[in-house]
Amino acid sequence: MREAWDGEAERFDEQPDHGLADGRVRAAWTAVLQEALPAPAARIVDLGCGTGSLSVLLAELGHTVQGVDLSPRMLERAAAKARRHGVHVDLIEGDASDPQVDGPFDVALSRHVLWALPDPAAVLDRWASLLLPGGRLVLVEGRWHTGAGCRAGDLLPLVRSATSAAELRPLPDPALWGGPIEDERYLIVAAV
Repeated sequence: MREAWDGEAERFDEQPDHGLADGRVRAAWTAVLQEALPAPAARIVDLGCGTGSLSVLLAELGHTVQGVDLSPRMLERAAAKARRHGVHVDLIEGDASDPQVDGPFDVALSRHVLWALPDPAAVLDRWASLLLPGGRLVLVEGRWHTGAGCRAGDLLPLVRSATSAAELRPLPDPALWGGPIEDERYLIVAAV
């Protein structure tokens, strides 16, 4: 898997919702995250952070952020992005499904990662264990036109088993994705 994601690092930010280079897309994600997260300065772990777009955005909003990713090439890009934006993000190479991080955290965030992991229920339990009492698990997931991903109706019960309460928020706004979408994309915010 590491080699596969290393191979994707060069082009990963070409998708508007990956790189957040488009101001409208960046503003849309800022609004979604500000609504889902506690006020700064929360301590956040970004699990499967990739090239660090959300990690950097969260740091710009005043949060303390640790990003975890399996791919050294993705992390190199994340570090460069943080430098360009003048923020600090603590980047750790490791498995997002069992991150070796110094918690506890106010928030465990993951975008488009959980669906690809082999045992989502066990991963959710692990991620919930990283949180302070009252902490939040924030998941951006979807079921894409390619057939990949996870339907909200399948994931929500797993999240509810690992947390005390979970809320589903559909994310159909084209501004988040750089254009119209025809698949299922959503946010789950859960409390422990």
